[in-house]
Amino acid sequence: MAELEDRELLAQFRDERTRHMAFSLLVKKYQKRIYWHIRKMVIDHDDADDVTQNTFVKIWRYLDSFREDSQLFTWIYRIATNECMTFLKQKKAREMLSFDDLEVKLSERLESDPLFSGDMIQKRLQKAILTLPEKQRLVFNMKYFDSLKYEEISEILGTSVGALKASYHHAVKKIENYLKNQ
Repeated sequence: MAELEDRELLAQFRDERTRHMAFSLLVKKYQKRIYWHIRKMVIDHDDADDVTQNTFVKIWRYLDSFREDSQLFTWIYRIATNECMTFLKQKKAREMLSFDDLEVKLSERLESDPLFSGDMIQKRLQKAILTLPEKQRLVFNMKYFDSLKYEEISEILGTSVGALKASYHHAVKKIENYLKNQ
């Protein structure tokens, strides 16, 4: 079956007879993209799997109430982003870590992750990204890796386009400085 448009998926999801099939297709359509969005923030594969699963549980629970004020993809991304931020806050609190300590811990995970397939340059870039404040890291990942438009990021994060452009600019400068000094 060819990939269905979001409107068709929603219509099928709202029909009790095709709800489960429609949700399976939705997961298939978005799972990989959402997983990598989350993975770039939490670094660890197992944590990313857990957060991705939590994201799709929330999507299942609330998809009926999706009002279609935005694109389905944007709504899904917002849920994934919120789950990600909640996970990182809980991790900091659970392990009594400051932001800097969390960055060090995530960086160490990146070093020891057998599932990270990047070369040394990619690893250095990921370490540089981990030094960014959470919001800048999120904006950088969404713009640089996910190629989202500022308008889409604005919808997902509820932030003005101007503020996002400034965050991205600051993130790029910090990454450049990190890479020059390493």
